[in-house]
Amino acid sequence: MNAKVSPRPAAAGRSAPSSAAATNVPSAAVVNIAHPTITLLQTSSLANVVQGELERMILSGELAPGAKLTEAALAARLGVSRGPLREAFRMLEEAGLVRTEKNRGVYVRAIPLDEAAEIFDLRAAMDELVGRRLAEQITAPQVKEVRALVDRMEQAVKARDAGQYHLLNLQFHDRLVELAGNRKLTAIYRKLIKELSLFRRMNLADRMLPISVGEHRQIVKAIAAGDADAAGRAMFEHAIGSKERTIRNHQAAAASDAAPLERSA
Repeated sequence: MNAKVSPRPAAAGRSAPSSAAATNVPSAAVVNIAHPTITLLQTSSLANVVQGELERMILSGELAPGAKLTEAALAARLGVSRGPLREAFRMLEEAGLVRTEKNRGVYVRAIPLDEAAEIFDLRAAMDELVGRRLAEQITAPQVKEVRALVDRMEQAVKARDAGQYHLLNLQFHDRLVELAGNRKLTAIYRKLIKELSLFRRMNLADRMLPISVGEHRQIVKAIAAGDADAAGRAMFEHAIGSKERTIRNHQAAAASDAAPLERSA
């Protein structure tokens, strides 16, 4: 005779059935509900990528000063939603590359001449500090590294490649600031350089390149010699010279643009 089997009582401490099982919700549906922290990290990471791409487009001139950044168009172009795009706009505004106008939208900043001159003056003071510090602490391998950059700049001059020279020029100065070892100064310097890029991307005519590369060689020579006064002075004068060239080029361009209007008037 078969004994009647009674239902086994739940063991002490055994957890109750999950809500997914109790409501017949497939377990995959539960797994796919993203944790708020994970969602935040994903959005933040994507916003950084978007910010980097927009910054590249702005600094390369693909998005010109004064251009409006349309959310719908950029979201479609970059394949992202508007959330990361808006966060990228916020980061770009903090970096000084865009401005937000209430009820109008987001625009690439246009740096006026007087503000560019102020940035150049500040940069010159920072460069002088960098030159003095490097003369006191630079190592032989680091001198070799920056000399190699100047060698490449000289090759660009011989090849009449102003675009390559411009990129190497930026790399040279950024590396000197980095080698100075002051992280706060490096961050501020890079922000200023990006803002200056909105004012002018290339400031050196072909005839000026040999003069410019000679100034860079003089900077490296003073730093390598450990002459803090000469290194600081060379870097300061180089930055001020760049400021003066920029102002002259800007004024000449403005006069050239105004000439046809004056003739028609």
